Amino acid sequence: MRHAFVKSRKVGILRVVPGGLKVRFHGVRGSTPCAGPRFERYGGNTSCVSVEADGHDPIIFDMGTGLRPYGEEIMAGGAERFRGHVLLSHLHWDHIQGLPFFGPMSRPDATLDVYGPRQEEGPLDEVFAGVMRPPYFPITPDELHGTVRFYGVGEDHYPVNGAKVRSRWVRHTSPTIGYRVDIEGFSVAYVSDHGPGCSDDADDFVPPGVLELADRVDLLIHDAQHTCEEFEAKRHFGHSSIEYALHVAREAGARRLVLFHHCPSHCDDDVDRMHRQTTDLADRGSGTLDVYAAAEGLSIELAYDHT
Repeated sequence: MRHAFVKSRKVGILRVVPGGLKVRFHGVRGSTPCAGPRFERYGGNTSCVSVEADGHDPIIFDMGTGLRPYGEEIMAGGAERFRGHVLLSHLHWDHIQGLPFFGPMSRPDATLDVYGPRQEEGPLDEVFAGVMRPPYFPITPDELHGTVRFYGVGEDHYPVNGAKVRSRWVRHTSPTIGYRVDIEGFSVAYVSDHGPGCSDDADDFVPPGVLELADRVDLLIHDAQHTCEEFEAKRHFGHSSIEYALHVAREAGARRLVLFHHCPSHCDDDVDRMHRQTTDLADRGSGTLDVYAAAEGLSIELAYDHT
């Protein structure tokens, strides 16, 4: 029995792979959403990725603007009651803006459990409510019809609806968490908003926590906002180059790498070039590593091949 892998760009309600899982990309941009013909193929919504497995509630990485279209799909599917779990990397706008527009939370019986980085300023729910309230936004999280519950996490291990979740601090400009989810015999790591320029370490240093998250993972979703040429001038932004994302994947022995958190200044053709460059670099190294560029509508299926 071996793993089977399917990549598609189907958009709409998709069945969950029996005995496996489906990783779907609903928002792949970083910093700010963008729109226009230059962004049609990869999309302009900000960070949101779902992990769906038969018999489990969905697990959602981040709540950027991509959470809104994901909610529309859920509502269109006709589910009577929604329960989901969010693994929130940090509180920057591009990772939280989707919550008040997430359709399932318009129903009073909906429940969303949000795990996110512990905050020095106070409990996670109180700090989050400081952003989502008047005059910045007309309602607070408590005024959504459904129930939203917040849990502050750090260097932790915890179960989430049958999945094993591991969280580790990663280097960014504010408290930020990376995650690893092990579910149904497969593993997915999510390390968005992470970059070597946020410390005094050498640029090729990979923190032990990041290696732990990505260790021989089936699918690594990693920040890759900058080209190698851009990184030096933008190293203090807290993001990675495509070269560093590839370096992390190789050091950790990841099986597949997805380039994520595309810069809003990078059009579709720019992302194409970055993908080709990363693939070329991967082909020159030892071992086998599949490299993909995240795009809205991309669905990655991991399942067991019983043939």
